[in-house]
Amino acid sequence: MSSSWKLSPSDLTFLWDECPRCFYLKVVHGINRPWGAFPKIFNRIDKLMKAHFEGKPASQISPMLPEGIVRFGEKWVTSEPIQLPGHTATCFIKGKFDVVLEFHDHSYGVVDFKTSEAKPEHIRFYSRQLHAYAYALENPASGKLSLQPINRLGLLCVEPVEMDQVGKDQLAYVGNATWLECPKDNQGFMKFLDQVITLLELPSPPEPNPKCGWCQYREAARDHGL
Repeated sequence: MSSSWKLSPSDLTFLWDECPRCFYLKVVHGINRPWGAFPKIFNRIDKLMKAHFEGKPASQISPMLPEGIVRFGEKWVTSEPIQLPGHTATCFIKGKFDVVLEFHDHSYGVVDFKTSEAKPEHIRFYSRQLHAYAYALENPASGKLSLQPINRLGLLCVEPVEMDQVGKDQLAYVGNATWLECPKDNQGFMKFLDQVITLLELPSPPEPNPKCGWCQYREAARDHGL
């Protein structure tokens, strides 16, 4: 019986790059890494950014974007099953995007917010995540959110650079906002998914990334007979 694996857009970015073994164990066997501590302040900043831009013109994200508005904040997407040539297994994408831009020409753009310095390497690193959302929106499972065509992908990076007094008991962070456009490359994304399925079809987990702390911990436990 062939498998159909659920792929998280964020895992295609972070976990895939960090360790192939951890990626395999999560997707194939449902073995998740333990949840690490994540400061609530970042979730709060993320929600504030989404609330700030909701319903605003796309030009407030970047003047380089076509005319449109910010819509569809924090929606879940699920793709139809993806069958790639040469593979018996299938996969599907499921995740929740930050926002989608609806342009006046009836096309759409997917945007991810980042509280970080804008770096050119972010474009390559987050490309898979953005393409995964776009694929799911353009090829949705039955009854799931459908938006097409998705013509623009990008990141809005907000880096805090100074603080200002705005009231007696209020301070405000001032940040530089930088738009990083990610070229859409459907063919390249499908080639990447082919690599993902090839790894997941292995009969046993692949070798870990030598720098993976979680795999080092597991190995140390095994060495002690635990």
